[in-house]
Amino acid sequence: MKIDTKKVAVVGIMGAISFVLMLLEFPLPFIIPGFIKFDFSELPALVTSFALGPVYGVLVCLIKNAIHLFITSTAGVGELANFLLGAVFVFTAGIIYKFKKTRGGAIIAALAGAIIMGLISLPINYWLTYPFYFNFLPKDAVIGMYTALLPYANSLFKALLIFNVPFTFVKGFVDSVICFAIYKKISPILKTKKE
Repeated sequence: MKIDTKKVAVVGIMGAISFVLMLLEFPLPFIIPGFIKFDFSELPALVTSFALGPVYGVLVCLIKNAIHLFITSTAGVGELANFLLGAVFVFTAGIIYKFKKTRGGAIIAALAGAIIMGLISLPINYWLTYPFYFNFLPKDAVIGMYTALLPYANSLFKALLIFNVPFTFVKGFVDSVICFAIYKKISPILKTKKE
């Protein structure tokens, strides 16, 4: 099996950029509890997924989270959840785009990826991420942060469904919009000559 060194280099560079973007996170406390941060770290993975294929986009997500393990505050649980969500997003978008390489295909692909990432965030957060966080912060305190924004969000399931699912979708949507704005300019640099 021949290894394409340019693809390896692109994935490594995009993984590093993705890691840096992960560090530039910021809270949006008026729409979701402050401990949940917004970042653009899936953007390089989405661009890579469109340019080289879905597997390469997933590898960018893997590299980003592998590097982040060195500074983790979640014993790897946050990184695992981030990887799973990012991988679902870019793989879905990349696989759809692979079979429909048009502007419309890219829009459908990115939206489908963002929707599926939003939906899959519910079980990942409900059964993986939040049970881990409850070891350090009482469940009632976490739910209290949600009910301060919306009293109806008085259970973990409701809170995740009302706040986290749409937030995760919007995160993917914003990454998609930026991807459309920059993709044509940078994709020739990323692709190998055969593509």
